[in-house]
Amino acid sequence: MMPSVTIELPSVLAPVVNGERSFTVNAETLPGALAALFEIQPGLKVHLFDETESFREHVLCFHNQTNTRWMDSMDVPLQDGDTITILQAVSGG
Repeated sequence: MMPSVTIELPSVLAPVVNGERSFTVNAETLPGALAALFEIQPGLKVHLFDETESFREHVLCFHNQTNTRWMDSMDVPLQDGDTITILQAVSGG
């Protein structure tokens, strides 16, 4: 059985996903979890990824407490109860 993980989104993205901020998906890897999220919320992908399929510069992704930018690879195995947290920087003037 595939692990069940939670993906948490920042409030700035709530309007894109009908106000929801947390999703539970089943996936074996981090990219698989994001793909599962985009299957149920396809409009979210453009807000998180650029044309090269990389996270946009202002988007951070954490697997549990680890920033994915510090990882050698995003292809990490997931375990039941893991949390993926998306943070999006907001700038102003």
